[in-house]
Amino acid sequence: MVPLGSPVPAFRLPSIEGGAVSEADFAEASALLVVFLSNHCPYVRRIEDGIGAVTAEYAAKGLATVAVCSNDVSNYPDDDADHLRAQAERAGFRFPYLVDESQETAKAFKAACTPDFFLYDRERHLAYRGEFDGARPRNDVPSDGASLRAALDLVLAGKAVPEPHTPSLGCGIKWKPGNEPG
Repeated sequence: MVPLGSPVPAFRLPSIEGGAVSEADFAEASALLVVFLSNHCPYVRRIEDGIGAVTAEYAAKGLATVAVCSNDVSNYPDDDADHLRAQAERAGFRFPYLVDESQETAKAFKAACTPDFFLYDRERHLAYRGEFDGARPRNDVPSDGASLRAALDLVLAGKAVPEPHTPSLGCGIKWKPGNEPG
């Protein structure tokens, strides 16, 4: 796990809509949420509508969101750009969705799974790394983003998010053969 207070890693990745996006593009935002997602993972599918709703709501409060898919698309073709575009439309994502083909961005963030949430404060120091909420593929817990909302409210108010943070649970990032982090 990345220690709280760590600076946001630099990234510049292609967007599924064309062009490239970097962390610097969100310099004016009060907080930055970087979410590692995929299209095929049932844990992501279970909460994707909630992610779309919560991030849209908090965008009006100063949150910038960016999603990154780092999965090996040669072995997981449902995570290619066309499928990510369909997912973004289906889930109501209104934020850039980036493709980390080299998987270097996932390594820089120490992302472990999809979904994996990294919330940075105004100074772009890690303030929260944890779950979206308690919803899982085999439970009936509402996908309302309760855990992330609590963290967002604190960060946007300039306050620390008290530990412990419940880690996100999901599908492991699908590393290219030989590219697994050491």
